[in-house]
Amino acid sequence: MTVAKGREFLSIPGPTNVPDAVLAAMQRPAIDIYSGEMIGITDSCLADLQSLFRTKGRTYIYAANGHGGWEATLTNVLSRGEIVLALESGRFALGWGEMAKMMGVEVEILKGDWRRAVDPAAVEERLRRDKGHAIKAVLVVQIDTASGVVNDIPAIRKAMDRAKHPALLMVDCVASLGCMDFDMDGWGVDVAMSGSQKGLMTPPGLAFVAANDRARDVHKSAGLRTLYWDWTFREGELHYHKYCGTPPEHLLFGLRKAIDMLKEEGLGAAILRHALLAEATRAAVAKWSEGQVLALNITNPAERANSITCILMQGRDPKSLLNYTRDKCGVVLGIGLGEIGDHAFRIAHMGHTNAPMVLGTLGAVEMGLKALRIPHGAGGVQAAVEYLGREVAP
Repeated sequence: MTVAKGREFLSIPGPTNVPDAVLAAMQRPAIDIYSGEMIGITDSCLADLQSLFRTKGRTYIYAANGHGGWEATLTNVLSRGEIVLALESGRFALGWGEMAKMMGVEVEILKGDWRRAVDPAAVEERLRRDKGHAIKAVLVVQIDTASGVVNDIPAIRKAMDRAKHPALLMVDCVASLGCMDFDMDGWGVDVAMSGSQKGLMTPPGLAFVAANDRARDVHKSAGLRTLYWDWTFREGELHYHKYCGTPPEHLLFGLRKAIDMLKEEGLGAAILRHALLAEATRAAVAKWSEGQVLALNITNPAERANSITCILMQGRDPKSLLNYTRDKCGVVLGIGLGEIGDHAFRIAHMGHTNAPMVLGTLGAVEMGLKALRIPHGAGGVQAAVEYLGREVAP
């Protein structure tokens, strides 16, 4: 017996749900790539990306996923043999570093705790020891979806400044742009990158990079530059330079509509919506945790991301729960990744997501816990409802 018929609830941390309006915007014929409307779409998207990143720096759009965005950042500011410092707080800064290593860059990992955010004091201490300023860039993710942590980017920038270190601060905000506050210029970020498939509600396939003047100055002498990723080439006057060839038209049609939807809601309102849905999810998990099997992965409440919640499961295999919610309820949860992969699962609440979707996901999880006889505190969904009832004013 199953109750899974109807629209599937996709509750994984990317790709996220694509709004019907975005899908509809993509259902149109191809258009001329050399003039007219296509140029207008490109110019408007690049300008709106500046507003989303909150920067006066240059923005770039790539036909790529987030890993392509990583490569775009690295090739434009680094040379073979240079050193970068990757700040561990989950899986994804490590992955960024692994990409740099394959390109001939030396990568040092500042070890971290998968249950805590990056420690700015540890960053400062390491950079103070780099007397010769051999480290050319610091790589960090704002939200690591493997662990569910949000890192304090302004605090990391201040740590670098206290150490009087000139390394570039490079930030992955794939899981935070459009979901949580990000202020590239205000926080002193030199290079930032993101992707289309999470808070920006567009299918996978677009990567975005923003670079300030300091990064673009370093770019001039970068030895890893290649034509496809190159910022200088993409700043050329001809429209095809913006994409180093044919633009990904239909993804851009979708992106234009998604950004319009985000602007209509208001970025501040979207950020608050994510905060409310995240806290409702955490309220449910806190109740379930009373059964001594489930626990929030991130121990410090201030370090929990508002786009993804990572949940540990002790003594039970989470696959049984994920299989149940998918097959019996039509709710797809995120698997665990990395060093906690065999005893964790993830609930995403980012992008095109509202209260009924989150409450429905939480209801399927609680149903699965009961059906599988996994010990848990009762009333998790009720706790989420009560929280939203208090916080969402009429």
